[in-house]
Amino acid sequence: MKTIKEQGNMPTIRFKTKLFKIGPWTLLVLPKSASVKLPSRGMTAVEGTINGFLIKTVLEPDGKGSHWFRIDKAMREATGADAGDTVTLEIEPTRKWPEPEMPADLKNALVAVPLAHNLWMEITTMARWDWIRWIRATKEPETRKRRIEMALSKLKAGERRPCCFNRNTCTEPHVSHNGVLLGPT
Repeated sequence: MKTIKEQGNMPTIRFKTKLFKIGPWTLLVLPKSASVKLPSRGMTAVEGTINGFLIKTVLEPDGKGSHWFRIDKAMREATGADAGDTVTLEIEPTRKWPEPEMPADLKNALVAVPLAHNLWMEITTMARWDWIRWIRATKEPETRKRRIEMALSKLKAGERRPCCFNRNTCTEPHVSHNGVLLGPT
């Protein structure tokens, strides 16, 4: 599949930014001047490079009009960068979304409900990101459990996406509050 750039619709977005920490997480926030060039204020799949290292990732909205993503240990090692360092990125949106990491509790629940699992396998990768993002957007174990049960019920009923959540807010509870990405710690 061709990237949006290869289709002639979007230029490569180039910028530098400083990595920072929120708790144990190392994050990269796009400058607003780079983020406004993206096709959505919500989640956006991109590919490109960070300090020359190839990446394919999904940018999360920060709830303030920009985007962010987590820099894991492998990426920190490959780029030679850590919190406090400035990195250089060249990214472009892509229509091919990477498969999200399936949380174990959701995976086990889906396996137990074949009708829901079958629809899960049929929906788009972007829709799977939406479901996972909605389920994980809470620190409360009971709320998460109820969301998984609700997801199974909705998938069994043929619903392809969760409803009623703002796709432009930060939903990662470890690094946000009230839909807004926290600042560096």
